[in-house]
Order: sequence, then C-alpha cells, then structure tokens
Amino acid sequence: MKLLEQLQSPDREYTPIPFWFLNAPLDAAEIERQLTEFADHGVYGVVLHPRIGMDPAVGYLSEAFFDAIGTAIACARRLDMQIVLYDEGMYPSGSASGLVVQGHPELKSRGLGYVETPEEKDIVLARAGQKYLVERMSEGTIRGIHFGEDDGEPFAPKSADILNPVAVDRFLELTHEAYYRHFSEDFGETIIGFFTDEPSILGRNTRDLMPWTAGFAELFQESGGNLTGLAGLFEGAENADTALYHRLILQRESEVYYARLSRWCEAHGIALMGHPHQSDDIEVERYFHVPGQDLVFRWVSPEKGDTEGMDSVMGKCSADAAYLMHRRRNANECFGACNRGNHPWYFTGGDMKWFLDYLAVRGVNLFIPHAFYYSLEGPRSGERPPDVGPGSLWWPHYRIWADYMTRLSFLMTDVKRDARIAVLCKNRDLRPEMVKPLFETQRSFQYLPESFWNACRKEGNVLVCGDMRFSACLGGKTEALSFGDPMAVSPDVVCTPPVPQLRVAHFARLGVECYFCVNSGETELDCEVRLPVSGRLGAADLFRMRTWRVHAAEDGQGLRFMMRLKRRESRLYFVCDRAEWDALDAEKVPDELTGVCFQEVFSGEGEKRYRADAVLEGTQGQDRVLPLQAEEMVELYVNECFADVSFFMPHELRIPGALLRSGINTLEIRVKGSLANRYGKVPVPYGLSV
Repeated sequence: MKLLEQLQSPDREYTPIPFWFLNAPLDAAEIERQLTEFADHGVYGVVLHPRIGMDPAVGYLSEAFFDAIGTAIACARRLDMQIVLYDEGMYPSGSASGLVVQGHPELKSRGLGYVETPEEKDIVLARAGQKYLVERMSEGTIRGIHFGEDDGEPFAPKSADILNPVAVDRFLELTHEAYYRHFSEDFGETIIGFFTDEPSILGRNTRDLMPWTAGFAELFQESGGNLTGLAGLFEGAENADTALYHRLILQRESEVYYARLSRWCEAHGIALMGHPHQSDDIEVERYFHVPGQDLVFRWVSPEKGDTEGMDSVMGKCSADAAYLMHRRRNANECFGACNRGNHPWYFTGGDMKWFLDYLAVRGVNLFIPHAFYYSLEGPRSGERPPDVGPGSLWWPHYRIWADYMTRLSFLMTDVKRDARIAVLCKNRDLRPEMVKPLFETQRSFQYLPESFWNACRKEGNVLVCGDMRFSACLGGKTEALSFGDPMAVSPDVVCTPPVPQLRVAHFARLGVECYFCVNSGETELDCEVRLPVSGRLGAADLFRMRTWRVHAAEDGQGLRFMMRLKRRESRLYFVCDRAEWDALDAEKVPDELTGVCFQEVFSGEGEKRYRADAVLEGTQGQDRVLPLQAEEMVELYVNECFADVSFFMPHELRIPGALLRSGINTLEIRVKGSLANRYGKVPVPYGLSV
C-alpha cells in the first residue's frame, strides 16, 4: 500500500522545522556543527530566530549579522535542509528591532484611550460623558536581541504602527528587502518562507489602550461611526460603533500589514509563514501561504483538557482556514514555555506527545518546535524554556520524535475531508463552548468564517460552500444559513460506551479511508468501535511505526472491533482490500516480563539506575515487554546492550528476543530526571515507582 510505504519513510518536505534560537555570539564552525547534528537526528529545516543574548557588538541587520545568517544558509544548502527566515529581532514582528521608528517617531504605535484628563501630547477625539477619547502614542515596545532590551528594560526597542502603510513599507525595506539583497539566489530553494510572529498593533507593555492609527478617526466617521460610541470599548458595552470599530481595525490590519507581507513573499517565491496574535484570529489566516498558530504557556494541557476556553480551538482554526483556502500546509509554533506548574523546564515527554497528538488530530501538518537553543549559557537557559531539542533529555533518541512529527505531517497533508457540520464563526469568536460536544462525540466539523458566508448557498437541506456540503450548520445569527441538528449527524465513529476523551480525524489520504484516533485523557480508553465503512481494516502506531491487521466484524452498518488506547496513545486505522490486509502482520503482543525486582545501584547527575537479574528458561528467543512506572524518560539495557527507550507512562519497554539468553539475564533501567532539576527553581522528583 502506497500510504504505508510513504509513512515508513516520508519525504523531507514534511520535516519538523524548529525555532533555532540564535541567542549567543555566532561562530561559523558551531553553526555548521549544530545544523549537521540536527540533520543527523532527522530535522531537515530550521527557523533562523535572532534571540536575546546575541553578540552586543553585532547590530540587528548589520553586515556582521548577515554574515552569520549567510553561514547558516550556506550550510543548510549543503545539507539539503530548509530555511525559514524570521522577520524580526526578536518579537512581536513589524518593528525591525526599533529601526522602523528610529528617526521617525511619527511611526510609533498608537492607541485609543479613554481618560478623565488628556495629557499634553494627546489628540482629543471626542468627549464621552465625563471622560475623553484620545489618540496617543502607545509607547509600546518589543523584545530585542541583546541583553538590556527585554520587557521593562531600558533599551527595549519601540514598536511601530503596523496599521500605517508608511511604517509597514519601511519595515519591509529594512528587513525583507535586505535579506533578499543578501540571499536572493537561495529564495525559493533553500529559503522557503518568512516567519512573522504575532504582530501587535499596540506593542507590548502598554497602558489601557485600544488599537488605533493616525487618520483612523476620519475613516471611522466616514464609515458612519460615532466616536462617542467607542467609550463602549472600555466599558464592556457592545454597540453599533464598537462593532464597526472591530470590523475596520481588522480590515486595516489585514490590508496594511498581512496583505503587504503576503504579496511580498509571493513575489519573491517564498511563503508567508508564522501566526497572528491570538488563537482564534481566523480571518487574517487568508494572507498566510502557510496558516499558523502558536501553542505556548500551557493554554491547553493534559491537566486542563483540550476543549475548554478560547485557546482550545487552536490547530482547528489554522487547519480549517488552510482547507478553505486550498493551502497544503498549516503550522503550529508549539511547546514554548509549556512548563508544568510554572516550574521552568518541567516539561515531560508525555506532555510533548499529548501536544503533538492534540494538534495533529485537529489537522496541523507542520510542526515548529519552540525551541532548539544555540546556547544554554547563563541566563539564556531561562529565556522561555524549555529547549526541546539538543538541550533536552530525549535528544539522544530524537529521531523517534522527528520521525513521528514527519509522519503526522505527511499523513495530514493533501487530505480529503468529509465534515458534514459547518460552524459559522467570526474573527476571535470561534465558539469553543459550541464545538466541545462535537469533539467529545467524534463529529467532524468545518469552521466557516464570516468572510466566506456570502459564498455559501442552501440547496434543500444542505449547505454548500465550494466543494463542501453540510447537513447541519450552527453558530451563525443568519437564519438563512443556520439549520439542522448537529447531533443528528452521524459521528465519524460510534463508541460503545461513549468515550468523551477520544478525538478522531476522518479523511482520505492517497485514496485510503483513514481514521486517526487519539486518547486525549489521562486513563486508558477501552470500548467497542464501529466505523461506517466496509472492507478490511489495518492499524498503525505511527510513533513506533508498527502496522498490523485488525479483526473487525461487518454487521451491515460498518466494521465493529474492540479498541484499546493507552494513556498518550494514538493510532491510525485505515481501510484496505483483502490483498493489502493479508500483507499486514498479525498483531503481535509480546508476553510481559513480570516478577522482576529492581534494586537502585546509582543516583546522581540527573539519572538513577536500577538493576535486576531475570532468569529465563526455554523462551529466551521470544520478544518480551517490560512494564514500568517511572518518571520520566527510561532507557533499558539488557545484558549490557541497549534495548529500548520510553518517554512517558505507562512505560512498556520492548526487549528483542535476540538480546535474551537462557538462564540469567541482567536488566538495567536508567531513569532520566527532569532538567528542571538543573535549570529550574523547584526540584522535581523522579525515579522508578515501587
């Protein structure tokens, strides 16, 4: 089967492309060493991200800066790696590390304020009751690339007004055009995109202001707005004027910032990549050639769940936008500061697996891990940790993670969906409370943002949008479009008993009917499943890339079988014909190696070791499984040979029969402790659970 063949060894196109924090003085030999090491671990692309900690003698966009960037690009070219350029130093994007406003103070970010007493430099727009609506400089900043330029520090760069076309054109000239002058020959080849990072209209660390720009008052009034009505923005009172304000600000941001960047990238043969400011900014995704979002700060997590709050729509937002616009890829900048309990660096392999599955089952097909650190020296280790690459526990075994991300990306690209429920939404209003029951009952849906509503039409009891047809539609206030009961639409899979923690993506890939299933909960999932298909069924564990036959009964309504998904487990089910099914192996469940009593023999330097002797007679050539409870990463050695590694509980370490011998076998367990114990502030216990 072509699908399985390509899943075994997907093309490099589907590689994870991590942020590479260029956060120290850059050395040509070290740049080459690290990129080579990335490629050796299955990572064939990076985002070149200037980050705080760079050489203070090297100015942003200086010739010395471009020399270092050029070294990385040339090395990537030799290694057949992909490069994504980052358009800022450091973030949010749009200010060129303060260079846009340098000598041009009129290009600084502006805001709308609601004050009792205007300040000297305020422009009074209107009096509303006892207070004034004023236009003022926001005095917003961005995070810079040198020490002393961070939030609240004296040299933090000033943010630019990204609603002002003059400021945005200056930004493009300073950054994009400069990169193109230096590296034009690599554009469209080694260089595949420009990453813009959560552009902020006001900048960071601003006072109580709403986004604004010079001349916006006139535009607002010409569009029929009454300035005094904007007091509602500060009083929490929605009205016709606040609605008009939000529409015009979105339109202005779209046309002046995103559209300009999008056109520039398209004209230069690369993709606009990155992400907007919020998880439910769906309308501006249309300008990205690779729509994207940003999963940071544990906004969703195993302990919080994946269906609560505004950020729970992440992944689905970018994937649905990409599907509507016929974009092949959509991305997520993931894992940044996703630490447990606000303990720096307390991020586990089990967390990483949960987040990857959370994104993939919603349709994300390009992973941008945040981040691989060029250096962890001094305060760099505490700047938005953790390092999830070379500075992580799992780096020696990272090929497993890289291959998993690559397989997921391949699997979720160029799919044909069969969602029969449309969810009408507006920008920054993706109705998480409304779609939660759809997720928890395994019903596929497609977001339709407001800008697409005019392209929809009713045909009897079906809503048509492009080549998509929906049997139910919810979420809108437009009577002509809202209809049907989504719970009357058949789910993608029928579970007995119901399983709210099961997430399912149903699609066709390379002509194969696929069901990607994820256990999003903290306990094992065990139920009977019916898929509304006929034929035969195969299964794949994409994390370890094992495939097997599924014995399912056909009952006239579909294929029924028992599904068991352990904590942190995901599985691909696919429909196949008899010949393809026969070519699959029977499911192999090795016998457990039980009754092994481990004794601790070493503790120190972030590692604990345990040994045990196991006596085997007559079954030494058979594969075994060793179940363990331990926090967190576990390596298993059998008779002094490496056997397996496991990153999360429940640990099930596989012992190849070839490593076992008749008689006494020595088993050694090495449990790696969280790097929070090295870089964090609070000790994190680890080791084998007795």
